[in-house]
Amino acid sequence: MADSPSKTLSYPEELKYVKTHEYVRVENDTATIGITAFAADQLGDVTYVELPKAGTKLNKEDKFGVIESVKSVSDLYMPATGEIVAVNDRLLSEPELVNLDCYGTGWMLKIKLSNTNDLQDMLSAKAYKEFVVE
Repeated sequence: MADSPSKTLSYPEELKYVKTHEYVRVENDTATIGITAFAADQLGDVTYVELPKAGTKLNKEDKFGVIESVKSVSDLYMPATGEIVAVNDRLLSEPELVNLDCYGTGWMLKIKLSNTNDLQDMLSAKAYKEFVVE
């Protein structure tokens, strides 16, 4: 039996989290978005990631892409409103980066935040860890 998610997976304290299992790293008015270690672990080996183009404007909770793994296909949701300023194109040829380093080289989007109030609804690392253990 595998250890519980709280023991084996990391949830960096400086990040914000949402219940759809995306994380947000905020640097000034830019946010880097990806999926959490819990989500990557649940998906298994990621085989394909579909992401929008830079310049796309999306609202909080909009679908922004699709992630496929050996186990399933899942939609990706925007944790905050903003305009995409960068997309991790490496994921097109190296989708396994999501499994190897979801908080580093496996990031998905960078957005210019339109509404910093969106951040207030997000979970802390501790709250997210408690959420995934439930």
